[in-house]
Amino acid sequence: MVLETSHTGPEPVSELKYSDDAEDMARFGKKSQLKRIFGLLPIIGLTCSLVITWEAMLIVFQGALLNGGNPGLIYGYIFVWFGTILQVIVMAEMASMIPLAGGQYNWVAVLSPPSCSKFLSYMTGWTCVIGWQCMAASGGYLGGTLIQGLLVLNYPGYDFQRWHGTLIYFAVIAVAFFTNTVTKPLLPIIELFFLVFHILGFFALVIPLVVLAPHASAKEVFATFYDGGNWRSDGLSFFIGLTVTMFAFVGCEAASHMAEEIQHASSVIPRSMFASVGINGVLGLGCVIAIAFCLGSDPSSILATPTGFPVIAMFKTATASNATATGMAVPLVFICFVATINIYTSGSRMVWAFARERGLPFSGWLARIHSGRGRLGLGTTVPLNAIVVMTVISCLLALINVGSSVAFNAFTSLVVVANYATFLLSAAVLLRKRLVVPHEEIPFGPFNLGRCKFHLSSFNSTSIQKDAPARDAYHRGICTREENLNLVGKESVEVSSVAKCK
Repeated sequence: MVLETSHTGPEPVSELKYSDDAEDMARFGKKSQLKRIFGLLPIIGLTCSLVITWEAMLIVFQGALLNGGNPGLIYGYIFVWFGTILQVIVMAEMASMIPLAGGQYNWVAVLSPPSCSKFLSYMTGWTCVIGWQCMAASGGYLGGTLIQGLLVLNYPGYDFQRWHGTLIYFAVIAVAFFTNTVTKPLLPIIELFFLVFHILGFFALVIPLVVLAPHASAKEVFATFYDGGNWRSDGLSFFIGLTVTMFAFVGCEAASHMAEEIQHASSVIPRSMFASVGINGVLGLGCVIAIAFCLGSDPSSILATPTGFPVIAMFKTATASNATATGMAVPLVFICFVATINIYTSGSRMVWAFARERGLPFSGWLARIHSGRGRLGLGTTVPLNAIVVMTVISCLLALINVGSSVAFNAFTSLVVVANYATFLLSAAVLLRKRLVVPHEEIPFGPFNLGRCKFHLSSFNSTSIQKDAPARDAYHRGICTREENLNLVGKESVEVSSVAKCK
């Protein structure tokens, strides 16, 4: 299937230096509108500092700890990491085959049967847009509430108000907007700094924590499960706790949405995906083991911290100093700003690419590209209108937190659901294509696993469907009963629709 050629935006950017990229886009009826300013290391930096696995686990680990305890935290992390590696292998091959900024939307559009390609790709595009918008909201929310937690730690008389967090949330969004517009030409250099900070920050925080904090025994860490959610089953509690770890790996496909700004995209994107899941996975594993040991024998006091973030209480317990604990938490606040910046970078390309195919309201306006000749003095091409829309929607979503933080958290839980739903549908249409089209006729890119991809696609599709009921129960906050476990998750409906297409 050849995608519809876009007629919006400025004249195509010259790609004489990257003829392979121009040829890849020409296969799908596209001409490049964005400058290719990202190489391998900058795009690894963008993906790693967007996913921020070890930092995310430090910030939100309490959900996994309450549902599974220390063993659930560690074993669940390993389980999700392994699944994410398989997921990245599948996505890397599709990104190498179809290096377009729409990511999952474009993969589904090209690989689906012609009879249902438009419907499936349209649903995938909207799900991706919603997922990235919710991810942007979650990044700003975590940054804002972390700062509030530090205020509670240092000023006992501070009156915690949700609207305070919303105002700080606005500040995080403003920084993300400024970085993605005015300083966009510097992003490749900035991403290298973010990558170094992401890696060195791990050692700067985890080593002092491990040395100074009281330690739990090996039995408490590796063998004592805990069902704090009262699910009446350690197994079910374990799987519900996986949702937290799954959140910490969301965004591994971010490089695919930058495809039209990457030099030699079809070969660089798979390598950046593997580097990201490798770096984040290793650092995250070290972090969750450190968390499990450093909670001590009685983690209840840490989990009940008035700051709202057990990691702040862990730092305070380890250092016995509010000032030092604050200093250790500042890098986590900074990385929330960093992640939000990169979410806007990648997510705005997804919005722009979907608008280019006329999938969104006001698509003609959203698909415009602004060049360095604009009034903002931008030094390169940028989808400014898409960034503006993401910023406005994020500000509107922030107002939900003023009324109810529970409602806001439920809304941002769509991040995990949207990510895995779009991946499953992408893997399902590729699996179907492998079943009906000879291997030699599928136009693979430079990264190709050959026939073993069939087994990986099947395994990924099956494993995500099996986990869907538990995730659905977690997000709804319902009491899981035996009949719930027989329900088929939302993602299965999408696979069924693929199977029915001819």
